[in-house]
Amino acid sequence: MTRAQGIVAAGVGLTVVARLFDAVPLYVAGVAFLLIGVVAPIWTRLAARGATVTRRLNLRRITEGEPFEFELQVRCGRTPALARVVLEPLVSEPILLGPRLRTSTRRVTASFDRRGLRRIEPPALLIRDPFDVSRRVCPGIGTVQELLVLPRTEPIRVAAGRGSGPARAAAGFQLAAKAPRAALAEIEIDGLRPYREGASASRIHWAALARGAGLLERRLRAESDSRPLVVLDARGADQPEDLDAAVRAAASIAFELARHGGCALLLPGERRASPLDGGAGSWSAAHARLAVVEGAPGTPPPFLSGVGVRRGPTFYVAARRLQRLPAAADGVARAARVLVVPGTLAGRSASFEVAGCSAYELSARRGARAGTLQGARRTAAR
Repeated sequence: MTRAQGIVAAGVGLTVVARLFDAVPLYVAGVAFLLIGVVAPIWTRLAARGATVTRRLNLRRITEGEPFEFELQVRCGRTPALARVVLEPLVSEPILLGPRLRTSTRRVTASFDRRGLRRIEPPALLIRDPFDVSRRVCPGIGTVQELLVLPRTEPIRVAAGRGSGPARAAAGFQLAAKAPRAALAEIEIDGLRPYREGASASRIHWAALARGAGLLERRLRAESDSRPLVVLDARGADQPEDLDAAVRAAASIAFELARHGGCALLLPGERRASPLDGGAGSWSAAHARLAVVEGAPGTPPPFLSGVGVRRGPTFYVAARRLQRLPAAADGVARAARVLVVPGTLAGRSASFEVAGCSAYELSARRGARAGTLQGARRTAAR
């Protein structure tokens, strides 16, 4: 039984009682209940004819936590509605509108606390009587809209005065971020080939010439693998907040490195690291991929086998609180390695903090450079 039917039934009951006991005051209440129960549904039905609500949202992307505005345009039918409410999925509370205006436009501010791809249903217009006896819902005009909520980037707070190791790693991060790198520079020997006329004399392999092998030149390898590498491991987060913190930390580190010379970013499920050179296009694409990173039980690990051995520092960002790098990541970097995890690790001093995560310098393997600062200096010197 609807609310209107219940009120009509109450009015009938009061009228019967008034008739049986000859109670004149009950006639007034019974008739009033009957009128409200009958008139309210008719009024709301007529008011709902031709009533529409339209959302005007011209955004496709927004950063989490950043407020944005949109418009709601409401049109009523010929019969005035005594009470109108807009049910907007973008806000938590219903939006109350005045009963007199036939056409109205309302500007609304909203924001998202978490990243991800949002599919937003059209708003709806709820028309009801002042006593809330009868309700009519008018679907909004439009289709489902998609809005990509990007993870926000936060400044990197370098720890100071916490020992030589963290201080060295912090200074190394700053140097690695600011050291200019040319993506096409060639710096490492990758074999020999016949001498090409016009090649630099510094490339000639004089030892081969002395042995009688002819005039050969060194073939050099591009330094693309000397850029810092940022790896995101989204597996095993204890809380959704830990995963979000790890994604923000990876985005913040990659954005900072991309602004100062470039880096490479490897996300879960990707077999190749994506280069970021500070251009708007490369960062925009990487930022969008970071927004939809998931941490479900079936989330694949980063495919480090396709990365190879890199000469630049590696920043391994994990969604769970690791004490050391996974075995697959242990041999990726010849330079220093930094582990970034949500929160803090007991008994260890962080090198820097970003987006609710702490970064810890890990000891390099045998034959590797001593630390991030030394490795960054070698990279810059090349």
